[in-house]
Amino acid sequence: MEHITTPKVENVKLLDRYTDRKAANGTLYLTATHLIYVDASADVRKETWILHHHIVSVEKLPLTTAGYPLLIHCKNFRVAHFVIGQERDCHEVYTSLLKLSQPAKPEELYAFSYNPKVSKESREIGWKLIDLKVDYQRMGIPNDYWELTDVNKDYEVCNTYPPEIVVPRAASKAVVIGSSRFRSRGRIPVLSYLYKENNAAICRCSQPLSGFSARCLEDEQMLQAIREANPGSPFMYVVDTRPKLNAMANRAAGKGYENEDNYDNIRFKFIGIENIHVMRSSLQKLLEGACRPCEWPLFFTPRREKLCEMKSPSMSDFLTGLENSGWLRHIKAVMDAGVFLAKAVKDEKASVLVHCSDGWDRTAQVCSLASLLLDPFYRTFEGFMVLIEKEWIAMGHKFSHRCGHLDGDPKEVSPVFTQFIECVWQLMQQFPCCFEFSERLLLEIHDHVYSCQFGNFLGNCHKEREDLKIFEKTHSLWPFLLEKKQELRNPLYKGFTAYKELQPNTLPFSFQKAFKQDFQCPSLPGSHSQVLVWDV
Repeated sequence: MEHITTPKVENVKLLDRYTDRKAANGTLYLTATHLIYVDASADVRKETWILHHHIVSVEKLPLTTAGYPLLIHCKNFRVAHFVIGQERDCHEVYTSLLKLSQPAKPEELYAFSYNPKVSKESREIGWKLIDLKVDYQRMGIPNDYWELTDVNKDYEVCNTYPPEIVVPRAASKAVVIGSSRFRSRGRIPVLSYLYKENNAAICRCSQPLSGFSARCLEDEQMLQAIREANPGSPFMYVVDTRPKLNAMANRAAGKGYENEDNYDNIRFKFIGIENIHVMRSSLQKLLEGACRPCEWPLFFTPRREKLCEMKSPSMSDFLTGLENSGWLRHIKAVMDAGVFLAKAVKDEKASVLVHCSDGWDRTAQVCSLASLLLDPFYRTFEGFMVLIEKEWIAMGHKFSHRCGHLDGDPKEVSPVFTQFIECVWQLMQQFPCCFEFSERLLLEIHDHVYSCQFGNFLGNCHKEREDLKIFEKTHSLWPFLLEKKQELRNPLYKGFTAYKELQPNTLPFSFQKAFKQDFQCPSLPGSHSQVLVWDV
């Protein structure tokens, strides 16, 4: 509360920038965790709650005849436009929000104060709800070729991997440790998914420290063990998800990619997904270009509504902005990579090793999508949670940095997980009967990645979460979502066995323009597009 100098401001207007309706008039409150706006002009009490952690920017606009405008943009693409009567009140709210939205320490995050009034036992059970060992057992692990090992129990092999990892049974501890010394940040090849029908595996790691000519016997033995764990194929793929030029540039820094001459029976392939900086820029261009002049076409409202987009620009302007952002091209690149992995595993019966630079961004996207395409279990409520827990949370996607949970380097922020969520949504458009959950689950998860209300996405890896005592001091998101299972259910779902593998179309015309619901653009009678609609 130390940052709040004015906890209450009356006669604050909330503008609706998409219709000619009269602006709402009400009271704005600042609490330790939320900005709350109570609409006093409505017949029925309406409240708008904005988590401080959701706020990405606060902007004071030039004075108008109505007062002092305050524009708030959120990480989940919501926008709120307030007008405050007094300049002093506007400035104090602005200053408070700048500080409240940029916590400096993890302990200041909402999850550490959130209290849903459940018992300690219930909280502990909630954290045990998703058990990755059960998923590995479902795949048939341990078996003759793979084992779940605690070789990383003290984080001696890799401090961004979980304590238990799945590696080839033929790989000795010396091979595992030797390989870790030849991989960026010690992120050795580990199992992501085993396709039981033919023993083909998807594995993941980081780039090798090969430079221009370096090699490592233990790393070569590790890849050989992965290949030999699939007796049905004489070769395995090694997929570098980066553009080739980027990977070659890393060679100058002593990193790079595998030399096919040094590894027996591998087929090397570049995919060409751009890095986090390009993706961050693409999203920014999308928000600034495709959705001007009214920013991203979303608006805070206490109930679900159809929202319309630009009032003055034509649909041609919107589509030009979308094209110039490159956003859908990047989504297609990620989807293409996932499709390649799934086809290699299913059709060619070949195992695949995937990496990018450090193996926690593009690698997570691609391995998750391939698993989703191959296995209908991951298209269920529980399965989707397992997938996120396994490929993103446990394997060290840097949620804290990528989502900007704390005040830090803005160059570390990037919409990597947002792209994965959109890829899943794109799949749901092509296969509407294959997912047990609706798109509302995607919105809920995406919202809570940024809300910091639950502990699942705090920190950058399992070790950091242990150090923060996340499992003792915060609550898990998954029980909360399962309680809402009925309202998040997909009514078109045909069951677990109706569809096995999915083979999506990734030609450009197959991609939709956004996440969700049709709306009619007022400047273009009869025209329709798509817009992401959120509940508050």
